[in-house]
Amino acid sequence: MGLVLGVLALQSPPAAADDSGIDIHPWSAPPGTTVTVSTTACGSDVTYGKGESEAGGKFHLFKGDGEGVLTGQFTVPEGEKPGTDTVTVKCPPRTKVTDEYEITGRRPNGAVEAGFGDAGDSDTQLVLGSALIAAAAGGWLVRMRRLSHANRT
Repeated sequence: MGLVLGVLALQSPPAAADDSGIDIHPWSAPPGTTVTVSTTACGSDVTYGKGESEAGGKFHLFKGDGEGVLTGQFTVPEGEKPGTDTVTVKCPPRTKVTDEYEITGRRPNGAVEAGFGDAGDSDTQLVLGSALIAAAAGGWLVRMRRLSHANRT
């Protein structure tokens, strides 16, 4: 069955590349993130464009690092709900391109809680870890003593 699925997967056409003409980085952004939008869709002679994100609002695109590249930035507003956001870029004379990116959940804040108390309380964690290692060493010692007594008889 696995072999058949593998053969079918190899025969399927590759996924189509994103040809919107817009590069959105990062493609997956939590609220508070600055998103950079670049495009070459406006042509090499255009030095200015306007952009709009449904979530982040309007922004301007100016000449970027490469030939014919326009680049602009906006910030995903704090409190924005996860989902898809559409970015539209317009440049003269009548070029309009759109693309989407993902807004993820909120950005992690602070240490990860794993059930052993506050992550900032390293003294408690050190004592707990030492106690577990001592218990494991004690168990090994008891087992070795029992094995040595069993071999004598």
